[in-house]
Amino acid sequence: MTLLPIALLAALALVATVTAVLLIRRSRKKANERVAALVETLNARIDELARELARAREQAEEELRRSYVLSDLGGTIDLDEALTRTLEAAADVTGADAALVWLPDDGDQPVVATLGLSQDEAEQQAVAGPPGGGQARAVGFTYRYAAEDLVGEAELIRSGLSVPMPGEDGLGYLAVFSRSQTEFGDPAVDELEQLSGRAGPAIDNARRFSEARQLADLDALTGLHNRRYFHETLAREVARAHRYSRSLALIVFDLDDFKAINDRIGHLAGDAVLADAAARVRDVVRSADIACRVGGDEFAVILPESAAADADQLYRRIQKSVASQPLGSAGRIVFSAGVAELRPDDDAVSFFQRADDALYRAKEAGKGQIVASGNAR
Repeated sequence: MTLLPIALLAALALVATVTAVLLIRRSRKKANERVAALVETLNARIDELARELARAREQAEEELRRSYVLSDLGGTIDLDEALTRTLEAAADVTGADAALVWLPDDGDQPVVATLGLSQDEAEQQAVAGPPGGGQARAVGFTYRYAAEDLVGEAELIRSGLSVPMPGEDGLGYLAVFSRSQTEFGDPAVDELEQLSGRAGPAIDNARRFSEARQLADLDALTGLHNRRYFHETLAREVARAHRYSRSLALIVFDLDDFKAINDRIGHLAGDAVLADAAARVRDVVRSADIACRVGGDEFAVILPESAAADADQLYRRIQKSVASQPLGSAGRIVFSAGVAELRPDDDAVSFFQRADDALYRAKEAGKGQIVASGNAR
């Protein structure tokens, strides 16, 4: 054998080896590419599943929260709380900036509650149904403003949505308002309808309870708050005044010689005199004052954020109102009164006792007198 064939064979063997190595490497590269592609596909699928899971979780949490909100509406019998929860839920489920509840009442004033609206804005909102008196599923509306009105008025209401709200006295409405978006879509209508259907009965229940509680708190003869309500409220106001270092005054008064009047004209006529006197008291007390009948012909007025001088002025107004005209067949009658101003060491019992003691001193001083606790006047 010559050297040429040997060299040729060696070269061929080398080429074969190199070729095999290259083929192996190419095969491995393709395998790696396939693996990489598969891994990439799996990663993309995992990411997609993670997004779907996150969306499903968000939806589940939203459904749970919505279910909690709707069920929570029936969990209170306090009217203010029921209205507040309804308004907060309405704004929350629709993404609105403000909400309003309007319900008819068998009296003169409807029930109106708002969230996120100023008093002026609330008074100017009116939602009308379609012409002809029909009942629409929902009423959507937008507000357009003149260019000059838009300058510096970024908080103007841009749109609103209203749905009927069932109530014992008829249909009212639940409305939401936005200061940014131009309209509310169908999902908002669905959400608001569902909320309205649950909120209406809950608010009605709270209203009935409130009316029943109010009747229970009122004296049947005079229409003033009764003795129980007086002592509960006095304890609450005393605690509040102490907690926030506020002033508080109390006036206790009764009709002079009422026993003799009862003996002279009879108890039925005497009851009429008490009712007339109570009506005159209601006419002169401030809206913040709490007027009560504490027993027989004895009355009291709690004056939050007031001093003894304020109670003295109220007594003068009451006395003028009562003595200005005869009280039925009893003729002209006057009140005697005791006044107390809250002291740091007072509780509700001692506070009332000081005013009541002052009343007895006023009675001893003569008719139509007022005495302040610790000071004769």
